[in-house]
Amino acid sequence: MSEEAKNQEEQKVQPEEQQEQQPVEEQPEVKTEEQKPAESNGDEDFDWEAYEQQMETIDDEKLKEFEEIIEKQIKVYEENDVIEGTVKAITEKDVIVDINSKSEGVIPRNEFRYNPDLKPGDKVEVMVVKKEDKNGQLVLSHRKARLLNAWEKVNEVHDKGEIIKGYIKSRTKGGMIVDVFGIESFLPGSQIDVKPITDYDQYVGKTMDFKVVKINPEFKNVVVSHKAIIEEEIEKQKREIIKQLEKGQVLEGTVKNVTSYGVFVDLGGIDGLIHITDLTWGRINHPSELVNVGDKVKVVILDFDEEKSRIQLGMKQLQPHPWETLDPNLKEGDKVKGKVTVIADYGAFVEIAPGVEGLLHVSEMSWSTHLRSAQDFVNVGDEIDVVILELDRENRKLSLGMKQLTEDPWKNIEEKYPVGSKHKGVVRNFTNFGAFVELEEGVDGLIYIKDLSWDKHIKHPSEVLNIGDEVEVVVLEVDPEGRKISLGLKQLQENPWDKYAEKYKEGMIVEGEVKEVTGKGATVLIDGEVEAFAPGRLLIKEDGTKLKKGEKAKFYIKEFDKEFQKIVVSHTHTFREEEEKTVKDSLKKINKQTKKPTLGDLDELAELKKRMESGNTEEKSE
Repeated sequence: MSEEAKNQEEQKVQPEEQQEQQPVEEQPEVKTEEQKPAESNGDEDFDWEAYEQQMETIDDEKLKEFEEIIEKQIKVYEENDVIEGTVKAITEKDVIVDINSKSEGVIPRNEFRYNPDLKPGDKVEVMVVKKEDKNGQLVLSHRKARLLNAWEKVNEVHDKGEIIKGYIKSRTKGGMIVDVFGIESFLPGSQIDVKPITDYDQYVGKTMDFKVVKINPEFKNVVVSHKAIIEEEIEKQKREIIKQLEKGQVLEGTVKNVTSYGVFVDLGGIDGLIHITDLTWGRINHPSELVNVGDKVKVVILDFDEEKSRIQLGMKQLQPHPWETLDPNLKEGDKVKGKVTVIADYGAFVEIAPGVEGLLHVSEMSWSTHLRSAQDFVNVGDEIDVVILELDRENRKLSLGMKQLTEDPWKNIEEKYPVGSKHKGVVRNFTNFGAFVELEEGVDGLIYIKDLSWDKHIKHPSEVLNIGDEVEVVVLEVDPEGRKISLGLKQLQENPWDKYAEKYKEGMIVEGEVKEVTGKGATVLIDGEVEAFAPGRLLIKEDGTKLKKGEKAKFYIKEFDKEFQKIVVSHTHTFREEEEKTVKDSLKKINKQTKKPTLGDLDELAELKKRMESGNTEEKSE
C-alpha cells in the first residue's frame, strides 16, 4: 500500500478513535485514599464545594441598582447628537475619540486635515452618526459637527475680525479652496501673501491662519484672506517703528523697488519713499540711473505721517548743496561749458557744475527775433559753451546766453544798411500792418502795408507777398537804439502819381468802374489804372438809385492829393453840373429880357429848383 493510501485510511479511522476517547458523563467517583494521587496542583487543589456553599446570592433589585450606577457614569447618546469629545489616540488613518460612552468612537484622520497640530487630550466637537456599526463600534464624525454650526461661526468671526485656521484643499481658477469650519471657502491668489505668488501648488495641503473678509449669504460664498493678517502685522510694526522716528534722523535701508517717480527703501519692517527730486542735487531722467533694487543706501528722514504710515526720505540732503561749493570766482559775463539736461518750449536747462543748472532761454540762443523751438539749436546731452548773463547766489538763480558768443549783428547797423540802400531778404512773418523781412540772422526789417504798392489799396500784406519769398527792398529808415529798420517795396518802382498828377485834374470827367462797395462808399478804378474813392452819397444816379459793384459810369474828380495818394470822385456831380449850368443859362436869359417872364419860363425854373433841392436833400441824408 502506498504512503498516500495509508494516510487516507488513518483519516477515516481517526474519528472513531476520538469518539472512543470522549469522556462519558458519569457520577463522580469517590476515590479512596489509595486512589488519590500523592501530589496535586492547580484547580485540582481548590475546594469548589466549600466555595459554592459560601457564595451570596444577588437579588434583582441590587442588580438593577448596579445598572443605574453604570448608566450615570457612561452616557448613552442618540444619533445626530453633537457633543464634545477628547482625543485619546491618533493612528495613521484614524483618530480615537472618547465621548464617555460605552465605547470610543473612530473618526477618519482626514477630517482633521485643517488641524495638523491635533494631539491626544485635545477637545473636539463630534456628531454621533451611528451608536453601533456592524462591528458594534460607535461611529462619530467631526466634519458633520463642524458643518452644523459652521455658518453661525463664520459670521461670528467675520463680525469680530478674529483669526481662524483653515486647510488649503486644492487649487482653483484664480486662487485656492480652503476648508473653514467644514465650509469650502475661496482664497483669491492676491490674498495669499503681500508678495506676488507664482507657485500656487506649494500651498496645497497646508494649514494657515485666515481672516474672513467677505460673506455672501445668498450664494453661500465665503472669501478668506491670509494677506490681511500679514498687513495687520506690518501695520503694527510700522506704527511701532514710526513712534521711534525723528525728522533729520539718518538711517540705512535697502532699496526695495525703483519706479519712475522715486525709490522705495525698506527701513527694517517699514518702507519709505525717496522722491526722484530728493535723490540727487543734479537732474536725472530715471532713479535707476543712481540706484538698483537690493542696494544699501543711507537716507535722512525728511517728514513722516504717523497716521498714514508714510515716510518721506532723502539722499541728496546728506551732501552739501552744489551752490555752496560753486566756484566763488564765477561772475556775470564769464564764458563756461555746460551740458544740456532738459529741453522745454521756452528754452533749455544747462548744468554748468554738478547740481547747478541755469536757464538758457530760447531768445538768448540766437540774435534772430523770430522765436523758434530750443530743439532747433541744442539737444539733450550736448556739451555747449554759454555765457553767464545773471548769477544770483542768494536765490540760486542762473541765466545763460549762447548768442552772446557771436557778434551782435546790430553793431554798426547804419553802416551795413544805410538809408536808400537796396538789399535782398526773406519774408518771415506777417502782421495786419505789414511784413517782416529778414535781412540777415538777427536783423529784421518791416515793410509797412502802405509801402507795398503805389496805386493799389492793400488790406493785408499776403495780397502781395508770401512767407518764404525772397524779395528786394530798399532801406527807408534805421533806428539802432530801437533795433528797427523800415523797408520799402514800392520805392523800387517809379512813382506813378507823378504821371497821375499831370493826367488827372480836379473838375475832370473820367470813365470808371465800381470795384468794391462798402458802408462808407466804393472803390472806383479810373481808366483801368488808378483807384479812387467815391463817398456813398456821390454814387446816386440820375434815377435816384445807387451804383453797384461792376457798374461802369462817368465820374467827376472832386479832389486829387499826390502827397497822400488820394483821389475822390463823384458820379452824382456828372449830371448835376449840367442842371446847374442850365439854371444859370435860364437866369441869364431872363435877366436880359426886359419883359416879365412868361408862365412857361416860371414853370421851367420851378422844375429845375425842385430837382436841385431833391438832390441836396439826398446828399444831406448821406
